[in-house]
Amino acid sequence: MSQAATCHGCHDGATVEAPAGARKVVLVGNPNVGKSLFFNAFTGLYVDVSNYPGTTVSVSSGHMGADVVLDTPGIYGVSSFNDEETVARDIVTAADVVINVVDAVHLERDLFLTQQVLDMGIPTVVALNMIDEAEAKGVAVDAESLSRQLGVPVIPTVALHRQGFDEVRLAIDEAVPGRSDPALQERLTALLERVGSRPEALLVLEGDPHVSARHGLEPDSRRDEVYRARRRRVNDIVAAAVAQPRGRADLRTKVGHALMRPLLGIPILALTLYLMYEVIGVFVAGTVVGFTEGTVMKGSVEPFVRGLVEHLTGSSGPAFEILAGEFGVLTMTTTYILGLLLPLVVAFYLLLSVLEDSGYLPRIAALSDRLMTTIGLNGRAIVPLILGFGCITMATITTRILGNERERRIATALMAFAIPCSAQLGVIVALLATAGTTVAVTYVLIMVLVFGIVGRAMAHFLPGTSTDLFIDLPPLRLPRPRNVLTKTYHKTVMFIREVTVYFAAGALLLSVLQISGALGGLQGLLRPLTVNWLHLPAETSTAFVMGFVRRDFGAAGLYGLHLGPGEILVALVTITLFVPCIASVLVIMKERSKPFTAFTWVGSIVLAFAVGGVVAQIAGVV
Repeated sequence: MSQAATCHGCHDGATVEAPAGARKVVLVGNPNVGKSLFFNAFTGLYVDVSNYPGTTVSVSSGHMGADVVLDTPGIYGVSSFNDEETVARDIVTAADVVINVVDAVHLERDLFLTQQVLDMGIPTVVALNMIDEAEAKGVAVDAESLSRQLGVPVIPTVALHRQGFDEVRLAIDEAVPGRSDPALQERLTALLERVGSRPEALLVLEGDPHVSARHGLEPDSRRDEVYRARRRRVNDIVAAAVAQPRGRADLRTKVGHALMRPLLGIPILALTLYLMYEVIGVFVAGTVVGFTEGTVMKGSVEPFVRGLVEHLTGSSGPAFEILAGEFGVLTMTTTYILGLLLPLVVAFYLLLSVLEDSGYLPRIAALSDRLMTTIGLNGRAIVPLILGFGCITMATITTRILGNERERRIATALMAFAIPCSAQLGVIVALLATAGTTVAVTYVLIMVLVFGIVGRAMAHFLPGTSTDLFIDLPPLRLPRPRNVLTKTYHKTVMFIREVTVYFAAGALLLSVLQISGALGGLQGLLRPLTVNWLHLPAETSTAFVMGFVRRDFGAAGLYGLHLGPGEILVALVTITLFVPCIASVLVIMKERSKPFTAFTWVGSIVLAFAVGGVVAQIAGVV
């Protein structure tokens, strides 16, 4: 296995470090064209996967012989419109050779990016992927004609079966800059004197504000003119090299379009999301986690660890409490990670990979886009929001699929403030069943209202704008088991590796609070608030303190109390809006920032008691 290359921030962008004499070979392409399959074959599976500095965008890097290979995020163009494009921009502009993977079925779309790379003057090899699917659809692509027009090697490939990979690898040595648009030459020559880099000179010409500021220049205002000329050039190339089929669309195409129409798409989406919830939120979060967390970890592993620690430190004292107490670093950390999170992470990535590999995930986003835009998001956000009902900790990780940090913050806040996790939801449903239909309906209406208000408020006050939903719609296909399992395994390993230190730190903090008595002090601090403002029994303060650790602990603390219907409504509204559990807080801190985590934590407390108190006052009057 080869050593991994790393990406380090440089001015506003980044450079790619490589050994002396090594070429930086960068894989570039639209989403869902198979780039990662090339990367895996060239470097060994997932040599190194890490978040790019300053973002939550993952970048894979490794070695192919003496060359450094990087797999960039899927993009439609090199620019600064979102995090994925910003990361790809900085990696591409530092490349020695680009391997541009294109979808043979959708060349009129993919070659826009190809032509932009050629206009940058970077030596390029084009991997004409999915040539088998093109042939099956009757799309005839003349690779030799395409190569002549682009001026670079064009290699037909089928990435799924690794056909053409050896030819692409050999063609790297023959990579040349290719044919750029002659109309750009005069402008680029003038800019090169001030910028010193042809790729960055092109981006300045295309009005990229970040690259322009980097060189102390004003962004050019002729982006649309450059883009229109590039589109005309690509259309001419496709017309000369591709013979499109005539006739009716095949069944998969028809089904793919039907899935985005409300009449059929909404019922199928509802069924899909229900099945996802049943798998992750009910079966895994309930049955599987009940076994791994309860039977395995708490029933066997924790007693074994406590026995070892007791042998070394004794059965009491600060050392024992910190290592193996109720919030022990060696007990709670391992139980949370292996017993609670690991099953949920595996289940989520498995289902997400199935949806992604089948081509259905982009269609879910397209169908729900209009609804999501009302709260400052786009259609992609439907996935983490629904999965938040299973586990907010895991769903927070999935906000990485959203277009920018603003959208990720809105989605994270919505989940932290207004979405109960599955473990909490089970107790909530049981309590509502005892309170009657009126209380249950009122609870749901209050939570929907709070969800909408929080979303609108976050969208209004957070600076910036949400991204438009601009996604690829790949053909529907049966998921490929090997691809699904490979993605699931490596993403799970990456996640567990990232969060372990955060959970250990959280366990240490809770243990110190318990030893110092601060945890018990919190219970006393909440008593006046619960009794005087929420009109609940004094015992409910214990449930809220338990909610700091895990949401379902707090909800379960209410279950054993004898509450009337009105008290149940107030208590459930408050505990639902109350702080995310410690696991979620730690992941929010890792994914977003410490200030945002503090805002979420404090804001949820204020929101919970404010809304709960208002409901209590109204319920008291009624």
